[in-house]
Amino acid sequence: MALPVGDPEASRDWYVKNFGFAIEFENPGVIAIKDDADFTIFLYKAAAPLAGAKVTLTLQVKDVEQKHRELVAAHVKFDKPPGKYFWGYGAELYDPDGYLLNLWDEVSMREKGGG
Repeated sequence: MALPVGDPEASRDWYVKNFGFAIEFENPGVIAIKDDADFTIFLYKAAAPLAGAKVTLTLQVKDVEQKHRELVAAHVKFDKPPGKYFWGYGAELYDPDGYLLNLWDEVSMREKGGG
Protein backbone atom coordinates (compact mmCIF):
# COMPACT_ATOMS: atom_id res chain seq x y z
CA MET A 1 0.00 0.00 0.00
CA ALA A 2 1.42 3.40 -0.96
CA LEU A 3 0.76 6.09 1.67
CA PRO A 4 1.59 9.77 1.09
CA VAL A 5 2.91 11.44 4.24
CA GLY A 6 4.30 14.82 5.25
CA ASP A 7 7.58 13.41 6.62
CA PRO A 8 8.44 9.80 5.68
CA GLU A 9 11.15 9.47 8.34
CA ALA A 10 8.85 10.74 11.11
CA SER A 11 6.05 8.42 9.98
CA ARG A 12 8.47 5.49 9.82
CA ASP A 13 9.65 6.19 13.35
CA TRP A 14 6.07 6.54 14.67
CA TYR A 15 4.90 3.21 13.23
CA VAL A 16 8.08 1.39 14.27
CA LYS A 17 7.98 2.78 17.83
CA ASN A 18 4.26 2.44 18.50
CA PHE A 19 3.28 -0.66 16.53
CA GLY A 20 6.48 -2.63 15.96
CA PHE A 21 6.60 -2.24 12.19
CA ALA A 22 9.92 -3.34 10.70
CA ILE A 23 11.82 -1.35 8.11
CA GLU A 24 11.84 -3.40 4.92
CA PHE A 25 13.94 -0.94 2.91
CA GLU A 26 14.70 2.74 2.46
CA ASN A 27 15.34 4.30 -0.93
CA PRO A 28 15.42 7.94 -1.96
CA GLY A 29 11.78 9.00 -2.01
CA VAL A 30 10.25 5.91 -0.36
CA ILE A 31 10.48 4.00 2.90
CA ALA A 32 8.90 0.55 3.12
CA ILE A 33 7.69 -0.66 6.51
CA LYS A 34 5.93 -3.94 7.21
CA ASP A 35 3.88 -5.39 10.03
CA ASP A 36 4.26 -8.85 11.55
CA ALA A 37 1.96 -10.31 8.86
CA ASP A 38 4.30 -8.98 6.14
CA PHE A 39 1.86 -6.27 5.01
CA THR A 40 4.01 -3.51 3.52
CA ILE A 41 3.26 0.21 3.58
CA PHE A 42 5.32 2.37 1.23
CA LEU A 43 5.71 5.80 2.82
CA TYR A 44 6.50 8.61 0.43
CA LYS A 45 6.58 12.40 0.65
CA ALA A 46 3.23 13.92 -0.34
CA ALA A 47 3.48 16.35 -3.24
CA ALA A 48 1.13 18.80 -1.49
CA PRO A 49 -0.30 19.20 2.01
CA LEU A 50 -2.60 16.31 2.89
CA ALA A 51 -6.26 17.31 3.00
CA GLY A 52 -9.67 15.77 2.55
CA ALA A 53 -10.76 12.17 2.92
CA LYS A 54 -8.09 9.65 3.84
CA VAL A 55 -7.91 5.89 4.14
CA THR A 56 -8.49 4.18 7.47
CA LEU A 57 -5.92 1.61 8.55
CA THR A 58 -7.17 -1.29 10.67
CA LEU A 59 -4.43 -2.82 12.78
CA GLN A 60 -4.77 -6.03 14.76
CA VAL A 61 -2.95 -5.96 18.09
CA LYS A 62 -2.54 -8.67 20.70
CA ASP A 63 -4.70 -6.89 23.31
CA VAL A 64 -6.42 -3.63 22.37
CA GLU A 65 -6.94 -2.49 25.97
CA GLN A 66 -3.30 -3.15 26.89
CA LYS A 67 -2.11 -1.42 23.71
CA HIS A 68 -4.33 1.57 24.57
CA ARG A 69 -2.80 1.80 28.08
CA GLU A 70 0.73 1.46 26.65
CA LEU A 71 0.24 4.18 24.04
CA VAL A 72 -1.53 6.56 26.44
CA ALA A 73 1.43 6.16 28.82
CA ALA A 74 3.68 7.11 25.86
CA HIS A 75 1.55 10.27 25.35
CA VAL A 76 -0.16 9.06 22.18
CA LYS A 77 -3.59 10.67 21.97
CA PHE A 78 -6.64 8.56 21.12
CA ASP A 79 -9.76 9.83 19.40
CA LYS A 80 -11.85 7.03 20.97
CA PRO A 81 -10.80 4.68 23.78
CA PRO A 82 -11.55 0.95 23.69
CA GLY A 83 -15.26 0.42 23.17
CA LYS A 84 -17.92 -0.87 20.82
CA TYR A 85 -18.16 1.05 17.54
CA PHE A 86 -19.98 0.49 14.26
CA TRP A 87 -17.05 -1.60 13.00
CA GLY A 88 -16.71 -3.71 16.18
CA TYR A 89 -14.84 -3.51 19.49
CA GLY A 90 -11.58 -1.58 19.54
CA ALA A 91 -10.00 1.86 19.82
CA GLU A 92 -9.38 4.71 17.37
CA LEU A 93 -6.49 7.12 17.00
CA TYR A 94 -4.82 9.19 14.30
CA ASP A 95 -1.27 8.89 13.04
CA PRO A 96 0.90 12.01 12.59
CA ASP A 97 -0.61 12.67 9.13
CA GLY A 98 -4.23 12.34 10.21
CA TYR A 99 -4.85 8.80 8.99
CA LEU A 100 -7.41 7.07 11.22
CA LEU A 101 -6.25 3.82 12.83
CA ASN A 102 -8.76 1.30 14.14
CA LEU A 103 -7.11 -1.02 16.65
CA TRP A 104 -8.69 -4.37 17.42
CA ASP A 105 -7.85 -7.79 18.82
CA GLU A 106 -9.46 -11.11 18.10
CA VAL A 107 -10.58 -11.93 21.66
CA SER A 108 -12.15 -8.55 22.43
CA MET A 109 -13.84 -8.40 19.04
CA ARG A 110 -15.44 -11.79 19.68
CA GLU A 111 -16.29 -11.35 23.39
CA LYS A 112 -17.23 -7.68 23.63
CA GLY A 113 -19.56 -7.13 20.76
CA GLY A 114 -17.54 -7.16 17.60
CA GLY A 115 -18.15 -8.68 14.21
